[in-house]
Amino acid sequence: MVEFHIQTDGEIPASTQLFSQICFAIASRQFSPGYRLPSTRQLAMQTGLHRNTISKVYERLATAGFVEAHMGSGIYVRALGQESTQPANTTPVPIREMIEQSLDGFLQQGYSLNQVRDLFLRAMDERLRASTQLLVTVPRHDLGAGEIIVQELQSALSIPVQLVFLEDLAAVLTQRSAATLVTVRYFTSQAENLLKELQQADQPASRAFRIIAIDIYNYQRELALIHSLPAGSRVGLVSLSSGTLGVAEVMVHSVRGEDLYVMTAQCQDATRLRALIKQSQTIICDRASCAPVKAAIAKAADDLIRIPQVVCCDSYIDPHSIELLKRELGIETADL
Repeated sequence: MVEFHIQTDGEIPASTQLFSQICFAIASRQFSPGYRLPSTRQLAMQTGLHRNTISKVYERLATAGFVEAHMGSGIYVRALGQESTQPANTTPVPIREMIEQSLDGFLQQGYSLNQVRDLFLRAMDERLRASTQLLVTVPRHDLGAGEIIVQELQSALSIPVQLVFLEDLAAVLTQRSAATLVTVRYFTSQAENLLKELQQADQPASRAFRIIAIDIYNYQRELALIHSLPAGSRVGLVSLSSGTLGVAEVMVHSVRGEDLYVMTAQCQDATRLRALIKQSQTIICDRASCAPVKAAIAKAADDLIRIPQVVCCDSYIDPHSIELLKRELGIETADL
C-alpha cells in the first residue's frame, strides 16, 4: 500500500495534499487500473484526516475521472478503454485461444463468420488509420507538459507528433477522419468528454478517433533524494510544465513539510530561474529543462558561492507506456 504523508500545519491544505498524492499514484501507475482504493476508515487511520475530508477528496477524484465508485464494493481506479483490470501476474491467454473464444462469443450472439470478418477488418482499418496521425493534447495553461510529451514521443517513436490544445481539439478533429489522441491521465477525462460531444453532434461514422492515456515516470529516485536531504536544505524545482511544478511542490511539502525551503521555476522564465539558482543547494529538473538549467548555472557561476547540485529526471513518460504505445500504433509487435 502506498503511504501518504500529510502535513497538517503547513500552508497547503491537507485535502489538496491527499488529492495530489493519489492523482500522482494513479498517473504513475502505483495504483493501477482496477485497484481498490483504501476505505475512508483505513485512510483516516493512516493520515489522521477526518473521514469526511477523505470522502470529499474521493468525490473530487471521481469528478476528475480518476476513479469510479462501485456500489457496496468501494472506490476503484478507473480503467480506460485500452486497459485491462486483470492483475499483472495473470497468466496470459494464448492468442489462438483468445481468437477462438472471441469467435465463439460472436457466433453465440447470432453473428455469422462473414459478419465477424467484416467487423474485424473494419476495426483494424480504423485503428491503422488512427495510428498515422498522433496528436498530443493538453490544456492550454499547461503548454509545457505538452511540449515535454511531444519531445519524448518524437525521440522514442521517430514519427511526427503534433501538439493540440484541448480547447482547440474539437475544431481540429472536425477537419480529420482519423487520429490517435495521447495525453496523461490528468487530462484524459476532458478529452473523453470532448469526443463524446463530437459523437453526439452526428459526426460521420467513418471517423476513427482513439484516446490513449500514458503513465508518468514514478520519480522514486527523486523522492528518495528529498527524503534524505538535511533539514533546512534549499531545493529548486524546474520544469517546462507549470502543472508538474504545482504537483511536485505539493509532494515535497507532504514529505518534508516546512523543514525544506522550496523554490520553483519554469525553465523559460530567465529571471525566476536565475534567482532559484542563486538560492538552491539542490536543483531537480525534468530532462527538457536540464540543458537550460546547466547553461544558466554556467552563466551565473562567477556570482555563485556554491554551484548547486543538478539532478535531471530520466523521463516524464514511464518507459512501459512508450512500449505499449508502440504496440498500439503498430510500431512494434508482441511475440505470438
